Amino acid sequence: MAFVEWSMRGVEFANCNCQLGCPCQFNALPDKGHCRAHTFVQIEQGCFGEVPLDGLRWGIMAFWPGPIHLGDGTFMTIIEERADSAQRAAIEAISHGRETDPGSLIWQVFSTTVSKFLPTLYKPIRLSIDPGKATAQLQVPGLIDSSAGPILNPMTGAPHRVALTLPAGFEFTRAEFASGQSKTSGAVELNFDGTHSHIAPIHWSTHGVVR
Repeated sequence: MAFVEWSMRGVEFANCNCQLGCPCQFNALPDKGHCRAHTFVQIEQGCFGEVPLDGLRWGIMAFWPGPIHLGDGTFMTIIEERADSAQRAAIEAISHGRETDPGSLIWQVFSTTVSKFLPTLYKPIRLSIDPGKATAQLQVPGLIDSSAGPILNPMTGAPHRVALTLPAGFEFTRAEFASGQSKTSGAVELNFDGTHSHIAPIHWSTHGVVR
């Protein structure tokens, strides 16, 4: 059976518990032995079949007891509450890795490592991302507060701008690395300060990362 054709363009902000740079980006093991992370997305243009997704925000919070590829993950999707029922169903399907070619996109890959999908939440999402300054601000009331800024030179305090290019990556082609912090309440605990963050333009589809 053919998948629903969908696409999504915008920008993402992610923060995890790994040290700055994140070993996972280099196919290395997580430096703390496990993975806890969030990713939130501002959609600029998007559709899921005939369902428009322009302007909506959504994100995920997740943790794995060991390296992601060993599985047993717990995963929760959060969708902006103003999304209608069709938009909610569409974004949940994408975030859970459905309607996507196997192995082509982070959400489909992650779905194969998750043993527990928590109920999707519908919340107000305040999200501001400035790729030019490598900054981000995120607040979901009662759930998460998170921010990111440039990595700073430890001697001078000046911004130390770092970017990574992954020509065949399944999340992004190019991302700016930053220093992030998060504090959460609820089922997924993410409490970080000065850990890996990245900010990246995204263009995703049924068939993976569009380049």
